[in-house]
Amino acid sequence: MIVCHCRGLSDDDIHQAIDWMRAADPTGLITAGRVYRALGTRPDCGGCISLFVATMRTNDKLDVPAELTGLRRSRSEGALP
Repeated sequence: MIVCHCRGLSDDDIHQAIDWMRAADPTGLITAGRVYRALGTRPDCGGCISLFVATMRTNDKLDVPAELTGLRRSRSEGALP
């Protein structure tokens, strides 16, 4: 399915980029901007962003690494500076 008509990106492109990024850096955060950069492009009109992010969220490798979960809670509790 085409997700971004301006750039010709499909859901398969997005999933392949996420899979590659997770394999390259198991603890890295994966954002829409990083996926676009991994695909060698950037959003043009921005009309696809909500579908792009929704497609990203269906990938099981998008989870936040365990080392980074709970940081906001820890910071609000005063554990982190």
